[in-house]
Amino acid sequence: MEVPVTVQWVRTSWTKRSRGGEAAARRNAVPVGFVLPDDALPLAHVVEIREWEDFTPCEDRAELRRVSAELRRVDGRLRVLPRVMHELPPRPRRLPAVRLVPGQWVRWQLNYRLSSAVVVRDWSYWLDTFNIAYGPVTADVFLGTPDFHVDEQGPVR
Repeated sequence: MEVPVTVQWVRTSWTKRSRGGEAAARRNAVPVGFVLPDDALPLAHVVEIREWEDFTPCEDRAELRRVSAELRRVDGRLRVLPRVMHELPPRPRRLPAVRLVPGQWVRWQLNYRLSSAVVVRDWSYWLDTFNIAYGPVTADVFLGTPDFHVDEQGPVR
């Protein structure tokens, strides 16, 4: 029997308006893990949290192949390596993939800064948090402490 893979992808988006003060406090209070819905497997649980929706979580499902991370089984382990979607902030050296054994999970975080093509708009930012478990899990697994935490967040100024 194949070992199940559970993926939760939390994406938080904001603009310069939420870089300080009360809006930044709301943004910083956004959880990095959520309870899994009953119908999450074999799909990814996707949680979008946007400034323009007052940082209210919006949950959805996606096929695992649509998740922006490489998930590959190798020699009884799950090799996990999220893809870097944009070049800002610069990441001079990527961290190596994490290899999970059954019963382990990883929280991997990457942040981004994007400029608008329109001159009148300002920078926008987002934080991707990938919670990925290898093996059977409970619905509240991603509320706990991960076996591995990889923080690839860079300075976004």
